[in-house]
Amino acid sequence: MRLLITGCRGQLGTALVHQGVAHEIISVAHDEMDITDAVGISSHVGKIRPDVIINAAAYTSVDKAESDHKQAFAVNRDGPANLAQACSGLSIPLIHVSTDYVFDGTKKGAYSEEDAIAPLGVYGESKASGESAVREACPEHLILRTSWVFSAQGNNFVKTMLKLGGEREKLGVVADQFGKPTSAAELARLILEILPAVDGRWGTYHLAQPDVTSWYGFAETIFEEAKHQGMRLKVRQVDAIDTEDYPTPAKRPANSELNCTKLESTFGVQIRPWRESLADVIRELNHG
Repeated sequence: MRLLITGCRGQLGTALVHQGVAHEIISVAHDEMDITDAVGISSHVGKIRPDVIINAAAYTSVDKAESDHKQAFAVNRDGPANLAQACSGLSIPLIHVSTDYVFDGTKKGAYSEEDAIAPLGVYGESKASGESAVREACPEHLILRTSWVFSAQGNNFVKTMLKLGGEREKLGVVADQFGKPTSAAELARLILEILPAVDGRWGTYHLAQPDVTSWYGFAETIFEEAKHQGMRLKVRQVDAIDTEDYPTPAKRPANSELNCTKLESTFGVQIRPWRESLADVIRELNHG
């Protein structure tokens, strides 16, 4: 299968390229194919003629988006719209990755694909708009909402915690926001596993790893696993704090747990627990 992967230098893009060895991969970064350039996208896609496009490109700076509205919407709304229009014109399926931040976090329990979206900030709004653009322009699409992505590449919570844990003896981490950490590697594995089995079952699906935790719980597990693998850390105490004790420009959902039953039952896949993936990531970071 000939796959065009955008955002190839990001966490997910890197994982897709690494794991997609069974396919013919054409991977592009922003400086090679700007998804906000509609004319350029149409030309590139027309020349490459992939069997599927996987859009792993995204504006992911949640707090910066609050003051960078134009760029967030350019990448997260206009970019997917351009890809979807190019795909539709050539009958190419589009796989687009979205986020748990399209929800406001007020629901008790896990969010299903049928729940109403109500993003709290610019980042979530831009991603929700990108979803709508894909649905409107490209009938053959998969929109995969995921959450709390981590890997050994790029900027993410795991790497931030390990850095801080190596510098400080005491940390405070938010304990009243809940979600499902998801490794880029597992996300990539499942996307590549699902692709050959889509068989017309297009639509929106949730894809996140079990189980639910808080940022505080995630941090504690990161440090436990890191120490288990012999990493030398300074951190001795991790305190649970409330969201109000750690103010940020963008408001986060208190609950962004995603129900992934639809994806699992539709495609017959089994999603690994995030703790297993975390061990893999820390091992990669620890041994280079």
